[in-house]
Amino acid sequence: MGTQTEYLGPCRYRNGELYAEDVPLRELAERYGTPLYIYSRTHMRRQFERLTQAMAEVHPLICYSVKANSTGAVLRLFGELGSGFDVVSGGELYRLRQAGLPADKVVFAGVGKREDEITYALREGILFFTVESESEANRIARLAERTGKRARLAFRINPGVDSKTHAYITTGKKENKFGLDSDRARRIAEEVSARPEVEIVGLHIHIGSQILDTAPYGEALRAVLPLAAEWKARYSTFRWLDIGGGLGIQYRPDQTPMDPDRFAAEMIPLLRSAGLEIVMEPGRFLVGNAGVLLTQVKVVKESHEKTFFVTDAGMNDLIRPAFYGAHHEVLPVRQTAKRRFGDLVGPICESGDFLAKERDLPDVCEGECVALMSAGAYGFSMASTYNSRPRVAEVMVEGDRHRLVRERESWADLIRGEHPWE
Repeated sequence: MGTQTEYLGPCRYRNGELYAEDVPLRELAERYGTPLYIYSRTHMRRQFERLTQAMAEVHPLICYSVKANSTGAVLRLFGELGSGFDVVSGGELYRLRQAGLPADKVVFAGVGKREDEITYALREGILFFTVESESEANRIARLAERTGKRARLAFRINPGVDSKTHAYITTGKKENKFGLDSDRARRIAEEVSARPEVEIVGLHIHIGSQILDTAPYGEALRAVLPLAAEWKARYSTFRWLDIGGGLGIQYRPDQTPMDPDRFAAEMIPLLRSAGLEIVMEPGRFLVGNAGVLLTQVKVVKESHEKTFFVTDAGMNDLIRPAFYGAHHEVLPVRQTAKRRFGDLVGPICESGDFLAKERDLPDVCEGECVALMSAGAYGFSMASTYNSRPRVAEVMVEGDRHRLVRERESWADLIRGEHPWE
């Protein structure tokens, strides 16, 4: 089972000062400025190894979900560990190729793949496409014929399972836009399998994100296994069962994160009976608690009801609290036991620009820094330049070493590519 401090990731206090691995966050703020994303290589490696060991009996191809954190240094680390990759756009595949990573362990999901993205993926030789609709299957087949490539297709089945997570990140219910029912998948597969440029290679399920209970996974897998057995007998090229990702992490002390051994105990007996090669697509589980967002308090503003701590990071840097109502623990870089009720807010001109709302927060002074924990997934990858605020820098640490892995954007970067009307 997970510990009750997993949300701390690589961070611990030493002599009253917060460290990421063996590096003081104060030192990183002084060297690289704030706001600043900080990632732990050690934590990411450890999470990959934990999942690999737990699932070792079925030898899954772990395909890191690039959308969780697409920074090149993160991608290269997982490539070094032997990971494959789950992408949802041509841009994500391009990132991988530019990072020197092979395409033959890439799976391409998503409901709205463009023709140029499909063509690019075919030419690069990805492992397979996840098919979400009839028109998409036909489009991929047509483009495979045009480019002289073979298209390997895995059909995403919507099992009608409620993953008991936030409505915005539930993907396996019948009312969600993702996947196909089994009957429709059968009909589409039968039609496109007649085309010589198409191979039916797998089935795919993915029921959501930030899932803390194993039961929905077992329910979804049981729903798809009969179809997997049927297609294994029917299609000679059929070999993959992609069980998706979504393993949840601990964002707050009262949560119990998804434990890889508990997950394996639910899934391995079912997967063993399938007799297929397994793909997994973890993202948040690998990187979520590896990252923190470091920000400086610029203003402490008192009101009649509460205190506002105004930071130099905003919803453009970390949108999860405003978008999902998500919780991120807030730790002071200089340890203090003093607390004050209030909101941790950003500089964006929106009332919804908050990082922590109506919380018992560290009572810090102007100029001091705080760290938002569990920010390694869907943090920088969802960042924007709203209010014309450049995106922040990213740093990676390992032991007592640290390195800038993405430069802070400049004002000049904001207008690059723009052309005036003349």
